[in-house]
Amino acid sequence: MKQIIIGIILFCLAGCSTIPFKSAPVISMEKADPGMVKEQFSLMLPGRFQIISTIAFEYMGESISFIGYSDIDTKEKIFTVAGINQVGIKLFEITGNSDKNELKFAIEEFTKKGNFTEAVAGDIRKIYFNRLPADSSKLYKKKHEIVFVQDEPGAVIEFVFAGPGKLLVEKRCIVDNQAIWRVNYYEYREKNGKLHPAGIILDNIKYGYKLIMRLKEIRS
Repeated sequence: MKQIIIGIILFCLAGCSTIPFKSAPVISMEKADPGMVKEQFSLMLPGRFQIISTIAFEYMGESISFIGYSDIDTKEKIFTVAGINQVGIKLFEITGNSDKNELKFAIEEFTKKGNFTEAVAGDIRKIYFNRLPADSSKLYKKKHEIVFVQDEPGAVIEFVFAGPGKLLVEKRCIVDNQAIWRVNYYEYREKNGKLHPAGIILDNIKYGYKLIMRLKEIRS
């Protein structure tokens, strides 16, 4: 993973170390119906969309940034993601589905440094796929949150719903009672009756890096 970040640093301009997002206001969730919360959120999730974001990586005190284009189909679970640096040079393009990836293009530095394709594709899946808990999930209702807990092979995925809109604000993966990654969603924006988080932070605790995404444009 360190090699991947070094490769990105060589071809991207320096970015700001933090991007502030507003957390959802804290409200009581004690009277909220978990089934309705899940159903209403499912109706607001976009099935197919294209977005442009500014993306920053933070790793070992370094911060770098580039522009990301993502074409996501959450129903078919297929995606295309491309990175362009601040002067318009294409850095990479990756396509994939729920379990396979294909590197369409990458500058030579990326192909030499670690398994870049798997790292990027894995993060895309964590962020955009499977944002609804399974029907078999366990339920924990807290004062300000509703938490669905979904068992996976060797791990547990937790979905946290909160705020006035009762929207997904966090998804995290727990292994041996410790979080190995989490995704936080901020400042949802509506377009064509569907919701898109304007801010996303993926914290990969296992590998020690953070991915910060600021939504710039929704194309569908």
